[in-house]
Amino acid sequence: MKVMVVDDEEDIQCLFKQKFRKEIKAGQIEFHFALSAQTALEYLESPQKASLILILSDINMPGMTGLELLRVTKEKFPDLKFFMITAYGDETNYQVAIDYGADDYITKPVNFDVLKNKIINLE
Repeated sequence: MKVMVVDDEEDIQCLFKQKFRKEIKAGQIEFHFALSAQTALEYLESPQKASLILILSDINMPGMTGLELLRVTKEKFPDLKFFMITAYGDETNYQVAIDYGADDYITKPVNFDVLKNKIINLE
């Protein structure tokens, strides 16, 4: 299962690789990381997108926000699963995410055991 994580903070990559170490080693999950929504959109237009199952995106990023990425992604690829991740659990962002078609809304700090379970159950 291929999952793309979109977050402008580079250290998120190490965190996901650490928390999903066993699943990555077993070949259950393959992560692709994008540091911006624009980079994520470019990836979605590439041939590598073919096996992508899920996008995990932060909301607050420079340039295009995660909510804008969600809207564009769901318009072009409505079957692609999309989880929003945010440090701010405010009602407005939550409602916009749901209106744009988010499949889940996760607040930081991320409970990786719960997230892992949600990802594995997508299969």
